[in-house]
This record gives sequence, C-alpha cells and structure tokens, in this order.
Amino acid sequence: MLLSLERTETIETGGTEMDEATEQPFKSSSDELDELFEQMPAPEGYKVEIVEGTVVMSPQRDIHWQTIRRIVRALEDRFGMDVLVTSDVRIDFPGELNGFAPDVAKFADGSTKDKAGRRRYQDIEFVAEVISKGTATNDYGPKKEAYATAEVPVYVIADPYIGRCRVFTDPQDGEYKSDLTLAYGKPIDLTGTVVGISFPTDEFPKD
Repeated sequence: MLLSLERTETIETGGTEMDEATEQPFKSSSDELDELFEQMPAPEGYKVEIVEGTVVMSPQRDIHWQTIRRIVRALEDRFGMDVLVTSDVRIDFPGELNGFAPDVAKFADGSTKDKAGRRRYQDIEFVAEVISKGTATNDYGPKKEAYATAEVPVYVIADPYIGRCRVFTDPQDGEYKSDLTLAYGKPIDLTGTVVGISFPTDEFPKD
C-alpha cells in the first residue's frame, strides 16, 4: 500500500517540511486504514482519498472549486436547495480499499447511510470530478472503473486544462458503454438519464 502526497508548494505539517510529491509504503488492514483516513492531518485546502489502497492527498485550487460550485448550483437550481449533494465527502466504493471523496455526488431521494454513518454508493445518481494535474490518472482510470462497477448512472469529468468534459453513462459489467466528449460551452444534456437535467458549461473556468 502507498501513501501518496501531491504538493505544489512547501508547507509545514507536524513540524516537517515537504515540497515534493512523496510516496511511503506501509501495510495496513482495512480497519487500520479506516482509522488512518479519519485521523490523517490534512492541511487546510487539501482533500484525502483512498484509491486502490493508496492514500492520496491533493490540493484544492480556485479553478477547481469554481467548477464544482457551478455544477452544484445547477443541481440546486433543478432540484432545490434540499437536494442531497455532497462534495469531498468520503464514500466507499467497490474494489479493494476504495474510499473516494468525489468532487460532486448527487444521491437519490431516500438515500440512507451505512453502519459507519457514510452515504452508500448504491444511492448515487451522479458523480463529477474536476481534473487536477495530480489526479487525472485516477479520475480516468481506477475511479472510472469503480464508478462503473458501482453502476453510478452518470459520471462527468471536467478538465479545465483542455476545456473539455467527458460524460460517461450506461454502466454495464464494470465499464461505461457510452462516452461523450464535449468542449466547454456545450451543454451537458442528461435529460435522457436518471438525473434528468441539462446544465451549461460556458462559464466553467479554464486553467
């Protein structure tokens, strides 16, 4: 198992300065990994995820949040302020040690929590991830596979570096059968899915 830490500037954590990405091998049981996740001292502005047994800490940037905010606002405009949406909140997904914190996750009405008090992946209708330089490999790789395996109906990736969105729908047998690429400025039309919404991307910021 690996502890992966992405950093773009020197910060101090627990008296130790780190200015480069680091990976530290360690062994852990599932219970120990849960405890590590809960107690990991993430600096302000960073989020922590577990991707295939690797603990990943990545910074949240301004453009990243502005994109997330626009997606959440579109969901609230369509479903109201009481719509159950989370951002950067841990959800456990199928696969070995997958504890993701999606940038945006929308849950179905009547969603329930598991025994650990976390939202269940079975209730997710929509997930969105905003690419950063350190997370693209996970977002397009193991996360997409886990979301498809979990049969999340809609998975959207927004990429501010190239100004495009990828829209994955119709999960079957661990993969998405439909994959649509849209340039920023084109609406994401999900009216034919369980989400039943179309939202604009013309104001998604580029990096």
